[in-house]
Amino acid sequence: MRFGRAAGPASYESVQRSDPPLPQQRIAGPAEAERFFEPLLDHAHETAAFVYLDGAQGVLGMRQLHSELTGYLDLPIRTIAADALALDAQAVVMAHNHPSGDPTPSSADREATRRLARALDGIGIRLIDHLVMTRNGVTSFRALGWL
Repeated sequence: MRFGRAAGPASYESVQRSDPPLPQQRIAGPAEAERFFEPLLDHAHETAAFVYLDGAQGVLGMRQLHSELTGYLDLPIRTIAADALALDAQAVVMAHNHPSGDPTPSSADREATRRLARALDGIGIRLIDHLVMTRNGVTSFRALGWL
């Protein structure tokens, strides 16, 4: 995973907005985030998802980025930040799958997360967590102390 313009075929789904946030659409902790991102496990290619939250951690909207490449995904930092601003989000939770089944974050995953967290922090938005989702387990950057 890295930031930039897509090097290969990719699609970035339009943001879906829920206004006002419904009580069941709330990510109050790691367990809720894992359940929210569980559909990523069904993707054969690397897919990232971004959930935009209000101050009470209610879901404002979500985007998914799909790649046709198995182990590679470019993240458009400007689009992620623009979505957060457009939705007036206070926080973002992101996740992506590892089709290989290994939930260990790569060095590229770590660098991309650091860059996204810095960019969002610069506009007053907090990156709460980044989850690496696999059927063999889930890794939380927050739980590892990386966020």
